[in-house]
Amino acid sequence: MKITNLKECESFAVNMEGAKGATRQMPIGKADGAPNFSIRVFTLEPGGHTPHHVHESEHLNYILEGDGVVMEDDTPRVVGKGDFVLVIPGEKHQYRNTGNVPLVFMCMVPGQYE
Repeated sequence: MKITNLKECESFAVNMEGAKGATRQMPIGKADGAPNFSIRVFTLEPGGHTPHHVHESEHLNYILEGDGVVMEDDTPRVVGKGDFVLVIPGEKHQYRNTGNVPLVFMCMVPGQYE
């Protein structure tokens, strides 16, 4: 069993083309012995965003703090604290912080996608 606090997890800049003002933390992953899923936490500064991208696996997301939009292809969908988002395989998407405070969300993915 592993118990950790997000404050104890190192934060790394998201260095992907199309990302701006984004950092990533990995509270639980393969390195911890998780056999099937990994949990990542992304923080987007005001005006920040993830790349507008597609991938082969589903992503299960939960908004921890802040407000923003998730682009469903080219359609903005408003999200805020307490919202869950399912991104299905092949669905083009992007998270954007449209608020004045950091947008923080948890992203659970299959371990092979980690």
